[in-house]
Amino acid sequence: MNTIDLRSDTVTVPTPEMREAMATAVVGDDVYGEDPTINELEATAAEMLGKEAALFVVSGTMGNLTSVLTHCGRGDEMILGKQSHIFRYEVASAAAYGGIQPNTIPVLPDGTMNLDDIRDNIRGENSHFPTTRLICLENTHGGAVGAPVTAAYVAQVAEIARANHLKLHVDGARLFNAAAALNTPARELVEHADSVSICLSKGLCAPVGSVIVGSREFIHRAHRVRKSLGGGMRQAGILAAAGLIALRQMTQRLHEDHANARLLAEGLAQLPGIDIDLNSVKTNMIFFALKPDAPLSIEELSEQLKVKYNILMRPYSVQDRSVRVVTHYWIRQEHVTAILHALRELLAPNYQRLASD
Repeated sequence: MNTIDLRSDTVTVPTPEMREAMATAVVGDDVYGEDPTINELEATAAEMLGKEAALFVVSGTMGNLTSVLTHCGRGDEMILGKQSHIFRYEVASAAAYGGIQPNTIPVLPDGTMNLDDIRDNIRGENSHFPTTRLICLENTHGGAVGAPVTAAYVAQVAEIARANHLKLHVDGARLFNAAAALNTPARELVEHADSVSICLSKGLCAPVGSVIVGSREFIHRAHRVRKSLGGGMRQAGILAAAGLIALRQMTQRLHEDHANARLLAEGLAQLPGIDIDLNSVKTNMIFFALKPDAPLSIEELSEQLKVKYNILMRPYSVQDRSVRVVTHYWIRQEHVTAILHALRELLAPNYQRLASD
């Protein structure tokens, strides 16, 4: 990649091996269950995550929505984090298409929700209340700087769910990043979840797709929901071929992205005008902010990085002068060096000018 793109790990393009696999994939009609490559992808995902069955969907949003609609009916309620992707970035789809009410709880810096908060928000038997059906977790948690959530915590939430006859869904878009950060097999992180969605097109480099996993009965019902959302695909094995490489190979190298994120974060901490909490950098996400006396605004910094250095960073909050940076397969150590050099050239001389004025 000529452009150094740090806006998200969604910008990853397929590897040459993926492109070759897509070109030669054996395909069939998936609506009839006859695409062998999709069938292989689903079986692989289910085995890797310790579940009975899986279903290929076109996106993470569709994966989460399909799961929520499978677990809940109209007028039901789900408990989830106020900073969660499902609540903040999925266009209120569960409410719009399923009539499902979100009951949000604050997310802590480690990506968890307080267990007592979860218990306190489960509805009692009262004709005035919606029925609580589902608890949703996120791992890694994008709203908490990509924090990985431990298997022990997920098990505690699952225990609460079981005690109250609820289901547990894990939005595991970056689940394998959590597995790499915690040095824990992904299947252990979701052992007690009733459903899990994983994304193939973020740090795993596939061009399209997510997979949801769960029991055979859950996936059977999810098939119908996916169809109702327009997600029935035909010869989509060309996409699944890239997904197989994503699961079998790309999941094994995510620690490299984490190492580059740490290297970049430590370099950022040495630059003038930048405020960063190094303790928050656990996986492949970095959030940093410009200090109040920084000589450039977030918008100016982003524009100059783009124009002068072909580096893309996405302002996260103009009000907070903050930026989110995400490392991925196409960001290597030499790119980290180039990024720090560019930032130093943009910030340090301007600080010197301010000091001399």
